[in-house]
Amino acid sequence: MSKAKVGIVVFPGSNCDHDAYYVFKDILKVDTKFLWHKEGNINDRNIIILPGGFSYGDYLRCGAVSAHSNLMNDVIRFANKGGIVIGICNGFQVLCETKLLPGILLRNNNLKFVCKTVSLKVENNKSIFTGYYDIKEDIDIPIAHGEGNYFCDDVTLTELIGNNQVLLRYNDNPNGSIYDIAGIQNLKRNVLGMMPHPERVSDSILGNTDGLRLLQCVAESVM
Repeated sequence: MSKAKVGIVVFPGSNCDHDAYYVFKDILKVDTKFLWHKEGNINDRNIIILPGGFSYGDYLRCGAVSAHSNLMNDVIRFANKGGIVIGICNGFQVLCETKLLPGILLRNNNLKFVCKTVSLKVENNKSIFTGYYDIKEDIDIPIAHGEGNYFCDDVTLTELIGNNQVLLRYNDNPNGSIYDIAGIQNLKRNVLGMMPHPERVSDSILGNTDGLRLLQCVAESVM
């Protein structure tokens, strides 16, 4: 039985926090709590979710203000000690701003907000995030972002590929991301950042549960 204790960080402007809470609490039956960004620490949580949304109105840069919020100091400490952290959409942007993940998310190459279901390929299934998928499996997960164009320098990209840190790639790149990157993990393999929203395709009533296996895999990795 999983001993996962999930903490969903809530920033001003978060709008996917309740979606993530619902999946972990009501579908996966995991101990789940909201964590307000002004709190000082994550307490007994052993999985942290940075949800999608428009934290602080995406002022300055997406995720830039949130990266310096009170609670993020403890999230960074937690991640650096090997704690599991997932950043989804805006959460991915926050992870890049904190340098927990390399690279940055730029404006989509068409300069438009893109909201649709996209096809992804599982590039690496040897992780606590993608272990319930088959290698090279195609899955359908929605995106909803204006700044989802992942970019890094050539040296970093070579390292990401060489270290098997690229977990998910777009089959038909919707935003211009380098190497079609949709999701990456850190070198320690305990931090995931992804632009697509697995929490939005985790309930069978929606006719697609391609995202559920990712969140279930993470929850069940904590024993």
